[in-house]
Amino acid sequence: AEDGDFLALDLGGTNFRVLRVKVSDNGLQKVEMENQIYAIPEELMRGSGVQLNIKDKKLPLGFTFSFPCHQTKLDESILVNWTKGFKCSSVEGRDVVSLLRKSIKKRGDFDIDIVAVVNDTVGTMMTCGYDDHNCEVGLIVGTGTNACYMEEMRHIDLVEGDEGRMCINMEWGAFGDDGVLNDIRTEFDREIDMGSLNPGKQLFEKMISGMYMGELLVRLILVKMTKEGLLFGGKLTPDLLTTGHFETKYVSAIEKEKEGLQKAHEILSKLGLEPSHEDCVATLRICQIVSTRSASLCGATLAAVLRRIKDNKSVDRLRSTVGVDGSVYKKHP
Repeated sequence: AEDGDFLALDLGGTNFRVLRVKVSDNGLQKVEMENQIYAIPEELMRGSGVQLNIKDKKLPLGFTFSFPCHQTKLDESILVNWTKGFKCSSVEGRDVVSLLRKSIKKRGDFDIDIVAVVNDTVGTMMTCGYDDHNCEVGLIVGTGTNACYMEEMRHIDLVEGDEGRMCINMEWGAFGDDGVLNDIRTEFDREIDMGSLNPGKQLFEKMISGMYMGELLVRLILVKMTKEGLLFGGKLTPDLLTTGHFETKYVSAIEKEKEGLQKAHEILSKLGLEPSHEDCVATLRICQIVSTRSASLCGATLAAVLRRIKDNKSVDRLRSTVGVDGSVYKKHP
């Protein structure tokens, strides 16, 4: 029966979530949830694996781990490589579940059974599918981006058998790593990639996700236009030139319908600039262009996934649901 108390850990991008989920199956499938969210400091994102995994009835625990992995069992997943600004040592190539088990055991004050590890896209699709059985795709647009979908077993060479379907974690953030996106990548995309912790990797993610969309793409465009005398009277400030000083949340604030220009003036002034009305209008337009490109690229790849599902089913019209989560999806106007 689908009832009882469960724990969940979600290590994704900028936050770490701990959840307690209570499921009551008395014919109503009632779900109650408590959660605590912790921001992940940069020193942990780039520290050691020991630092990252800190940490009385025995509870089953599900672990959402939102990084490229080679999953060999339901409760065993080998980290292929870090993404989204993480660079913790001594974790790549190792089973993240066993590392978590060791960290919990070291504390000695919990008795927990880690029953499964899933990617966040899979968790999103499963959660959506709990209420909507037409859900066949999970999509994340947040600090990073990724998707999963239900594929026909007959098309999967790595497993035996042709009957039924299996969930495929696409890791589509790495789309373009083979050069297929070179024709649409801009000088700003290349600059972001060269200055990242993983140059040449996750190129699609760097074009659309929250980690790069505002702080890097918009800021780099503002810097270039200022150098060319098109903005702010050609006067740059140390804050505008500093990585980390133009966050994606600023893009969201500037793009809000009614107060966008006022927010643009406040944010640009905070960066030491003296923006004119025209500067604020231009900044708003830059934010809109970057956001629209992000949405268009995301929509195009999602359309390709849905077309794949449609072709697999050999139907004229597909009825399918996409479960979506992520900070950009939830908070961006």
